[in-house]
Amino acid sequence: METNHNARLTSTEITQLWTNYMDDSMAICVFRYFFNIVEDNEVKELVKYALDLAESHIPKLNSFFEGENYPVPIGFNINEDVDVNAPRLYSDSYILTYIRDMSQIGMNNYSVAIACSAREDIYDYFSHNFTEANMLHKKALKLMLSKGLNVRPPYLSPPKKAGYIKKQRFLTGWFGERRPLNGMEISNLFSNILRNALEIATLIGFAQVANSKEVRQYMERGKEITAKHAEVLGSVMRENDLPVPMTLETEVTDCTTFVFSDKLIMYHTTTLNAAVLGFYGFSLAASHRRDLGHQYTRLSTEITAYCEDGANIMINNGWLEEPPMASDRQQLADG
Repeated sequence: METNHNARLTSTEITQLWTNYMDDSMAICVFRYFFNIVEDNEVKELVKYALDLAESHIPKLNSFFEGENYPVPIGFNINEDVDVNAPRLYSDSYILTYIRDMSQIGMNNYSVAIACSAREDIYDYFSHNFTEANMLHKKALKLMLSKGLNVRPPYLSPPKKAGYIKKQRFLTGWFGERRPLNGMEISNLFSNILRNALEIATLIGFAQVANSKEVRQYMERGKEITAKHAEVLGSVMRENDLPVPMTLETEVTDCTTFVFSDKLIMYHTTTLNAAVLGFYGFSLAASHRRDLGHQYTRLSTEITAYCEDGANIMINNGWLEEPPMASDRQQLADG
């Protein structure tokens, strides 16, 4: 069957491209700054690799928008949203962890974009980006392993034989004796704690360099929420005598001068929280113990409220760029 290469982009495809542009224009600002402050040559090489990937996407994205006569997003730029020559805000260990986690988020985002794309060139574009993100994640993980920075999830002892669940106790968790965590629950708890650790350090740094008092207070509030979430999830791990990953607060310097614009800081915080919500949702679906489902639901509600307050701050300051929208038919009819 002949493929129509001139098919218009669907709402999903244009939205995924728009989001990709916003994220990559932000990443270029972040990685150019990281490239100037990183000291370890191996980490510097990885930062350059990540920067090159993000920069290579922009011309392709521009061509997609221009082909649709769709305005190119404003996004972020190095002249307004970052001082690449600013003092060091984060350590090399933080930067390496950041690349590992951001590449993982990238893989998740690209997999969704692939599944939602019908036009062949868009499908191929996101498939290529997924492969790039996968390679970046592999390089970051390999480097963390070589430097002893990668924290492995807990190991499980093999059972004597395979079998079936025979008691409803497998689903309980509110009252009485709780069953041990299963492998999927452990994996999700551990991964969420790791991501929370990165976000805590990120928000500490953002709070130090934010320009407005409103944004600084929002970062402080986010740090407190994320630290509480890490403690809640960590307490479940400790209850099962499982190790809890360490935090990254010590990987933030005492820099307080301008590094990133408040607009970039707020958008980046939004993207981190959106990723957290996605991972919490997956963890909720994969948790059989009722108490875990309740915790993920409660934590997600708190993050949602925090995100809404952040959106209001961005709107009030003119920082929230309008995403692709459906036409307002009522407004058109009213003239």
